[in-house]
Amino acid sequence: MIRRRFLKLATAAAATPFVAGSAPFVMRSSARTASTRLVILHTNDTHSRIDPFPMDGSTYQGLGGVARRAALINDIRSRNANVLLLDSGDVFQGTPYFNFFKGEVDFKAMSAMRYDVATIGNHDFDNGVEGFVDMQPFANFEWVNANYDMVESPMAPFVKQTTVLEREGIRVGIFGLGIDFDQLVLPELHAGVRYTDPVFAAQSAVDRLRNDDCDLVVCLSHLGYRYGSDRPSDVSIANEVRGIDIILGGHTHTFMDAPETVRTPGSPATLINQVGFAGIRLGRIDLEFDGDRRLRRWFATSLPIDQTLEKAAKSVVYRGFGRTVPLENTFKS
Repeated sequence: MIRRRFLKLATAAAATPFVAGSAPFVMRSSARTASTRLVILHTNDTHSRIDPFPMDGSTYQGLGGVARRAALINDIRSRNANVLLLDSGDVFQGTPYFNFFKGEVDFKAMSAMRYDVATIGNHDFDNGVEGFVDMQPFANFEWVNANYDMVESPMAPFVKQTTVLEREGIRVGIFGLGIDFDQLVLPELHAGVRYTDPVFAAQSAVDRLRNDDCDLVVCLSHLGYRYGSDRPSDVSIANEVRGIDIILGGHTHTFMDAPETVRTPGSPATLINQVGFAGIRLGRIDLEFDGDRRLRRWFATSLPIDQTLEKAAKSVVYRGFGRTVPLENTFKS
């Protein structure tokens, strides 16, 4: 069953409280008395949008820009000890920055913003496998994908199926899923990289990460949010794969005003979110873990990258609390 809960950010965002159900969280022998707060920041389909959209009367005029995104990320980091920064693919293609610099500017910017992990989108093959590999010296972050078979590809040394990051004792398992190349990527551009079933790959990745003592499992997906067919999507993955806590999506450029929560019998709830394209928004999910490292609640917001960065960084409206709460004080123990 799919449930939506809408709580709006003061600057057009959303926040939703959630209490974890019967999720397969691993109990550790050394319980702590204090709770731990983790902040996940995420982007998707940034498409080489380095500068803000021009002030030309278009729908997105004045929005975006990596300098503003970096300022917002730095402000959030200054207020929170445990922050992860993730991307769901399609870094390449969209402006002359890519045409001239082949991705170097994008990866340098992401590295300067200290991205932790990204997955691969279809446009990240636009200069072929070799073009992606040539840009890796500028990418100081990890790549993950679980459903592209690339054993025979030069990409193999740079892309893991899964990775585990630890923040203050909380183990976060992360894996990626990529879309079918058919009618999207020319065969010569993904030579040596083969698409495989994302449902099977996702379940295998989740099982591996849960067995590796992960407290939270995050999927970076470039499948697309939802389709009116049996094409694999974030929603279908949430319904068919057990054990994913969060799916951060891409490809369909969907501006979600609030995350979607998918619940299936015998499985924990899965939160799905996507923040449009071109770096117009920065997704933010605050998670609180109890002393036994079990997820107790989360709050999600979608922060616009515009001139209101200070307000967006510091404050969010929680309808359940009936007041505006500074984010840095939300989870005080």
